[in-house]
Order: sequence, then structure tokens, then C-alpha cells
Amino acid sequence: MTDVKFYRQKTTGAIFTVVAEGPEGHEVCDNWEEIVAGSVDAAAEKHVPAVTVEDGKVCVRVGEVAHPMLDAHYIEWIALADGAKLAFKYLKPGDEPEAFFAGEHGTIYAYCNLHGLWKAEF
Repeated sequence: MTDVKFYRQKTTGAIFTVVAEGPEGHEVCDNWEEIVAGSVDAAAEKHVPAVTVEDGKVCVRVGEVAHPMLDAHYIEWIALADGAKLAFKYLKPGDEPEAFFAGEHGTIYAYCNLHGLWKAEF
């Protein structure tokens, strides 16, 4: 099973991802913290990715109620983890909070600049 973990650098806010096979843990420097999906108290209906799959096409919309895409509050990226691959779509304010990927199953991650990491498995 593929293990995907996201870490944020405490000073700059930079994010990096570790994708590894197996249950082994990951060691990181003291200045990095793991980002855990759903760990921030915020409206789930605006942050949990809504996923539909049809004929190998994955459609992701962030939130059952569309997430705001304002300068001060927006989804920075959406990612699909499917086996050993991790695909990203980067977004900016004004974009639609959605992404399209090829696949049949996996985990979708969405990162809100204010409310952190969210995920949905499909």
C-alpha cells in the first residue's frame, strides 16, 4: 500500500510530499510538521473533495458547497494518489475549485490556504 504524507516547513510554509511503499515511518527535520487531513476545525461541506468517476475519468470538486476562491481564502492544489503515482493540479484565486484526472480509484487531497489538508477516498 502506498503511504502519502504531506509536511509543511514551519518558517516558510513550503510543503513537500513523501510517497513510499510499505508501513515504514518517515523522519523529517525539527523545522517540519506533518499536515494531517481534516485536523482543522472548519466547514467540511466546503472542504472535503466530492469525487465522481466515469469511464476512467475522475472529476473532483472541492466541497459539496463550492469552496471560495478568493485572494485571502482558496484551494491551493488538488492531488490524486493512485498506487505509486501522485498527480497535482495547482489552483489560484478566481479558478474553479475542481480538477480532472485519469483513474479508477485512489485518494483525493485538497489543500486550503486557511484550513489545511482535506481528503476523500474513492
